[in-house]
Amino acid sequence: MAKLSENHPLTGISGTLGKQLVMKQYDGYTVVSKYPDMSRVKATAVQKAGRKDFKKAVAYAQAIIRDPDKKAAYAASLPRGKRVYTAAIQEYLSKNNPSS
Repeated sequence: MAKLSENHPLTGISGTLGKQLVMKQYDGYTVVSKYPDMSRVKATAVQKAGRKDFKKAVAYAQAIIRDPDKKAAYAASLPRGKRVYTAAIQEYLSKNNPSS
């Protein structure tokens, strides 16, 4: 992991460069590290279930956004500044996961 000086051209940049380098910000410094190898990481059953639920929530939110009538009706019920997409995801997850 390399820490860049403040006058380096990559200072302040975040993201990846291909699948080789990752640039992150920590305490005002830009840190460059190698791309993580996640090939040996195994998701637990709870993580898999959560990802499946979130995938369904995204599909639900996208269906609302694609239909102009549904989107307008949904937006009318939201407070100012709240987005339809995130509110729809939140609603889906709260209705389908009452324990969380």
